[in-house]
Amino acid sequence: MAVCGNPENRHGIILAKNEIAKSFGIVTAETLWQARKKCPQLEVVPPHHEKYRSFSKKINEIYLSYTDMVEPFSIDESWLDVTGSISLFGSGVEIADSIRKTVRQNLGLTLSAGVSFNKIFAKMGSEYKKPDATTAITRENFKTLLWPMDIGSMFFVGAASAKKLQKLGIRTIGELANYDKSAIVSAMGKQGGLIHDYANGLDNTPVLRYDQRERVKSVGNGMTFRRNLLGMDDMKIAVTGLADTVATRLRKEKMKAFGVKVDIKNPSLKVISRQLQLDNPTNLAEIISDAALNIIRASWNMDSPVRMLTITAINLCDESQAQQLSLFSDENLLVEKGEKLERTMDSIREKFGSDAISFAAVMNNDIGLD
Repeated sequence: MAVCGNPENRHGIILAKNEIAKSFGIVTAETLWQARKKCPQLEVVPPHHEKYRSFSKKINEIYLSYTDMVEPFSIDESWLDVTGSISLFGSGVEIADSIRKTVRQNLGLTLSAGVSFNKIFAKMGSEYKKPDATTAITRENFKTLLWPMDIGSMFFVGAASAKKLQKLGIRTIGELANYDKSAIVSAMGKQGGLIHDYANGLDNTPVLRYDQRERVKSVGNGMTFRRNLLGMDDMKIAVTGLADTVATRLRKEKMKAFGVKVDIKNPSLKVISRQLQLDNPTNLAEIISDAALNIIRASWNMDSPVRMLTITAINLCDESQAQQLSLFSDENLLVEKGEKLERTMDSIREKFGSDAISFAAVMNNDIGLD
């Protein structure tokens, strides 16, 4: 089985897969047709984002009962620094086992945990044995456990990086660790030096406290539409829906944006990217939508079809940052009204679900916007 976007909406990408699907070589982010070539009998189910977010929050609450040093890495992964918790709950392995047991009993979910002396090896330990296990990677055993593994298994080594390393004759993590670092840097730049350090266990990046996570640097939302967009009416529907999501996320992060970036992909998969700086920072969908439409009018031929559109809020600042007031009081009043309206929408969605209220322009659309 695999979790997959809706192929009818041209979102046929594998988002997650079970262990049986993995055994056929199915990997995250490949297309459904690629996965079905490997496993014709693959069963796919749609994603349920609200449930993922709900369980992610519940699991992190369990983590926080063991330590406040919890840094979410993705919706289903977090790093924990349990150094200060050992006197209360036992060794790192004992804490990991206790967490797995608690999550299984309380939520019915299985976890795999990695216990190590740095974040990189802890992450790799969590991947080492699945679906319900704890793997300890220590200073004494990491060379035995990790160095024989394929270079593609190294954290932060993607397919493109793996190809570059293979051209240097590097096939395993151990060969990377023992390769001349300066040669790796010459071939791959700064990233090459980092992964060489990681392969040798040289990572001292701290785990951030749950309430002191790094602020996001941008907030974006994009989608491939059920059909190609054509003309301004289609664009307005798409931009309204995407800008609403971006603005909602900005307000949740308590941030505003000084700029808006738009990425447009045509059916031939060619992409253009344009951006616009704003006079004042904003986290309102109406202003972000207007800016995005201005970018599109200035840079896109409306007779040309659009396959995918992405709107990103850039140059972020804290939402409490002072801003320049307009000399025209009507403009200030409109911004104030817009903020009240959109924060009221936030409250309704928080209470009744994300689809409880929406902009009329987006309702009953045929382009695939939920």
